Amino acid sequence: MLLCAPAFVLAGCGGGSTQSTNPAALKLQREDFVLVSRTLAAVRSPVAHEVTATKAAWPLVANGLPTNIALVSRAPQARLATARATHLPLPAPFGEAQARKLTGPAAQLAGVFRSYALLSTRGWQMLGASVAQIETASPANARFARANAPLYIESIYDGHFALAQIGKKLLAGYEKLGGPAAFGAALPRAAVTTLAENYSEATDRLHPHPGVRLGS
Repeated sequence: MLLCAPAFVLAGCGGGSTQSTNPAALKLQREDFVLVSRTLAAVRSPVAHEVTATKAAWPLVANGLPTNIALVSRAPQARLATARATHLPLPAPFGEAQARKLTGPAAQLAGVFRSYALLSTRGWQMLGASVAQIETASPANARFARANAPLYIESIYDGHFALAQIGKKLLAGYEKLGGPAAFGAALPRAAVTTLAENYSEATDRLHPHPGVRLGS
């Protein structure tokens, strides 16, 4: 189920509608938005480390696992990417239970970040397990592991695709909730702009797109 998360996360999940004009509801949405924005800023460092490591390892797996699996299993880039992904934080406001209580744009932002963290972590861990199976298991099990590897490669890509959408959603939510006039010093436009640049396609998306699919 985790490997299919982006399909519904990017369409929106959890929380209430931002269409409400009730002053109390709008105030709560803005408070939640500030909380999520500050949380995104707080986790940017480990996210940046994970993205850098994954970008370095991505050329090794983007077009599928090589025939010589040692090119991946012995590559320090792959080991580092797996370690960085495994240690990605999932802050409390982004956890499934607490994210359900968020309202407006904040709810979607939390869901998208959670999707990234789960997909990237699970993708690298499962890909590492597949590589180990290919090296050490019986020929039949090795073939099975290799056949399923594209699913985990796609998971890594999808996680970073989700991450790269946060900036656009952040800017849209900020404007929808009133922009600088509504948030004031609690969340200046400059801070939101910087945060959006850190969570952007230019910064976080992987290239190229995976060159293999499950069953190929």
